[in-house]
Amino acid sequence: AEVLAFERDIEAAVVRGDVAFVDAASAPTFTFTHGAGWTTGGEPIRVDSRADWLATVANAPYASRALDSVRTEVHGDVVITYGRYVGRFKNAAPGRRLFTVWFQRVYARRDGRWQYLSHRTVDGPKYETD
Repeated sequence: AEVLAFERDIEAAVVRGDVAFVDAASAPTFTFTHGAGWTTGGEPIRVDSRADWLATVANAPYASRALDSVRTEVHGDVVITYGRYVGRFKNAAPGRRLFTVWFQRVYARRDGRWQYLSHRTVDGPKYETD
């Protein structure tokens, strides 16, 4: 429950463009793998470093990002979450605003607090009619 609340807080900070929160929540080695091409031997759309992801957050491109169907796998001080988020871009071409992403994320408790280590898209993004 604690990690799921932390994950929701991160999503809210991404939508707000709150770089300070996302920076503090993320490990120095954080990576964000966009696109699921890697799951079938291809390439992801891109892989963001922590600095890359923080630059995206600073632009506040999202109108919303709502978590859905999230489950956890707990391994002591490491938690893997997997599920879906439904996102909406503020400014995108029609047919590219609303999207879903199935993901897997990794968190670790370090120095008494949770850190976001990794996001991997495992299906998506899939765009829907606005």
